[in-house]
Amino acid sequence: MEFLGIGLGLGMIVIGAAFGIGKLGSSATESMARQPEVAGKISTAAIILAALIEGFTFFAIITGGQAADKAVTAVQAKPVVVEAHK
Repeated sequence: MEFLGIGLGLGMIVIGAAFGIGKLGSSATESMARQPEVAGKISTAAIILAALIEGFTFFAIITGGQAADKAVTAVQAKPVVVEAHK
């Protein structure tokens, strides 16, 4: 239960990136259908933007993974206090 937020955050990152790339592809396809003469420029821009979205997504996942690793290490490093019976 302690790491639920990290898992949900990483899942939201992936869903957001998928939505962004899907919207980008949809808009690029619609633009190419409306103006076929600039289809090459639109597809080049769409590929570059998709790569930037993926790069940001990978950076966010790696950063979140490192935060999760630090959290696990902090939980495992908790000292256990055992009280002696009197």
